Amino acid sequence: MNKKKAIPQFKNDEEERAFWSVNDFTDYVDQFKPVEMNLSQLKPSTESISLRLPVSLLSRLKELANSRDVPYQSLMKVFLADRVKAEVVKSY
Repeated sequence: MNKKKAIPQFKNDEEERAFWSVNDFTDYVDQFKPVEMNLSQLKPSTESISLRLPVSLLSRLKELANSRDVPYQSLMKVFLADRVKAEVVKSY
C-alpha cells in the first residue's frame, strides 16, 4: 500500500501554485473531505411560458432548427434575443 503524502502548509498562493505544478493531485486526493451543498433553494434562471404560434410558423422554425442541428426552442431563444437586442439598440 502507498503511504499517504502530507500536503504542506503554504505561505502564499504562489508557493501553493509552485507545489501543485510539480505534484500530482491524485497522490493527495484522499486527504480532502467532500463538501455538502444544499442547492434546493436555488431558483431556475429561466421561466417557462406558454406561447401559441401558427402551425406553419412552428413548422418552419422546426425545419430551420433541424437544418442547424439545434433544438427548435433554443433557436427561438436565439432569434428572440437577437431581435430584442436590435430593438433596444434602435431605441437609443
